[in-house]
Amino acid sequence: MFDNRDNIDFAHTDIRYLFGSIFFPTLLGMVFNMAFIFTDGIFVGHGLGGQGLAAINLICPIMMLINGLGMMLGTGVSVVAAIHLSQGNVKAARINVTQAFATGIAAAVALGLVCYLFPDTVLRLLGVDGGIYDAAREYYLWFLPTCLLNMIITIGLFAIRLDGSPRYAMMSNVVAAIVNGVLDYLFIFPMHWGLMGASLATDIGGLVGAVMVACYMFGKAKTLRFYRLKWSGTSLRLMARNVGYMAKVGVSGLVGEVAVAVMVLAGNLMFIRYLGDDGVAAYGIACYLFPIVYMVCSAVAQSAQPIISFNYGAGAGGRVRRTLRFSLAIAVALGLLVTAVFMLFAPAVVSCFLDSGEAVHGMASHGLPYFATGYLFMAVNICVVGYLQSIERAGAAIFFTLCRGIIFLVAAFVLLPRVWGVEGLWLAVPAAELLTTVCIAAGFLFRKNGDKSNKIIKTGTKLNN
Repeated sequence: MFDNRDNIDFAHTDIRYLFGSIFFPTLLGMVFNMAFIFTDGIFVGHGLGGQGLAAINLICPIMMLINGLGMMLGTGVSVVAAIHLSQGNVKAARINVTQAFATGIAAAVALGLVCYLFPDTVLRLLGVDGGIYDAAREYYLWFLPTCLLNMIITIGLFAIRLDGSPRYAMMSNVVAAIVNGVLDYLFIFPMHWGLMGASLATDIGGLVGAVMVACYMFGKAKTLRFYRLKWSGTSLRLMARNVGYMAKVGVSGLVGEVAVAVMVLAGNLMFIRYLGDDGVAAYGIACYLFPIVYMVCSAVAQSAQPIISFNYGAGAGGRVRRTLRFSLAIAVALGLLVTAVFMLFAPAVVSCFLDSGEAVHGMASHGLPYFATGYLFMAVNICVVGYLQSIERAGAAIFFTLCRGIIFLVAAFVLLPRVWGVEGLWLAVPAAELLTTVCIAAGFLFRKNGDKSNKIIKTGTKLNN
């Protein structure tokens, strides 16, 4: 069995060592998730061609919505529960974790049922039509169980890391990713199950990860064990209040995932308008790679979050600021590294998904370096938004997330192709990230100049359980 006794001390351990003890297991878990996404794209691209990639890309906004809901509840409960733990209120922290799981599961089941009962309506809303419709519908119907499984995993990983067990959280990602990758190959190639096989492999990998999370929460948890909830009218009102506050704190996580869905949806519409189905397939490769970079950046933010939230609740402003500076430095370094890799080796990266003789290969190889120019700014933006969530500044976190994912993004997709043509399509996402970074810098400068005495003060959480 995996050892979950990491004995993490959020209050006294040196920030660099503490961050590293959470970051490396979190990053390794993300790397395996990245490997799962990457190999999934490789198997689909080589086994089913550009149409398979395009079909999955058109369906993925549903997964992003589920991930967003899970991120909202996971981030919210991690912040609130960390503050309660820093103040010695273990019971309240356990109640918060249990309420987050119960709410997330209910939301995933409801969304899954709607998608299952009205598939044609949902597919039309996603922009699926024409010759790609049958392939997308095949993937869609088999993919729906993943909604519930991913919700459990997403919330669970936040709770497990906060409970001081980042290595177990890592293994939950690693084992699920390995299972998914192996089954992807088996189902697509030897068994020739096509998109149904790709979707089924994702379901089974997700089931393994969800079972590991459940085993931890029911049997291995050190502090954040489940707490028996009451279902009286008063208890339900308190639960609604608690979940509402957690959602408020973590809502930028949902907005962030919705923003990625908007990026995919808006990009699909604009690429198909300018470049047709091949353009959507080329953009689909960039969209396959985007979550990989996003997860690397999220690993930084998620590693800093419990440290910042715990010390924020304890009133240790110096440790909060040191954690922010250190996490920003790591985010910048990783952003530069990833940008360089995708700019310098774009054709080789695209060749992992498609044969070099395909027209889509040329489109993607040309566009990927432009697209990659936004990764550095994205790393900074995600890190800062995570910091704002951790200190309960939900409004600012939501605002900057809306800027990078919707406001600036949609404007860039509409305007830049008119100015720079095809290159403008690929530069829309980087432009949105750059403008958001400028807004963040301006906002912090304005706040610093407007309040020289600004310090981290006691928590504003009002949850009483």
